[in-house]
Amino acid sequence: MKIKSSTVDEGRVVVLEPKGSLVGGDETDELKKTVHTLLEQGNRKLIVDLGDVEYLNSSAIGVLVSAHTSYMNRQGKMILCNVNKSITNVFVVTKLSTIFSTAEAREDAIYAIAK
Repeated sequence: MKIKSSTVDEGRVVVLEPKGSLVGGDETDELKKTVHTLLEQGNRKLIVDLGDVEYLNSSAIGVLVSAHTSYMNRQGKMILCNVNKSITNVFVVTKLSTIFSTAEAREDAIYAIAK
């Protein structure tokens, strides 16, 4: 899987678009490496668009938590958007809904993170 990446807000905001299921294989490793590379390059604003993610397991949740922590430690922001109902339910049950910032649509996330 190749994670689609784009920039907005004059290159200050990176939008990642993983696809399919994030279940701890190559796709999850790719997400982790991509986030790590962005942080090394000095990125401080990340949107992860989960609109094309059908399922994620604990490994993928770990990657998202790690990314969130890394961005927060660097005074950055990370927002998830287009989160489907089943993934939202996982975040609610695990109480991660109180940790992650989310937006309904990508445009909402861009507006929120650009502040």
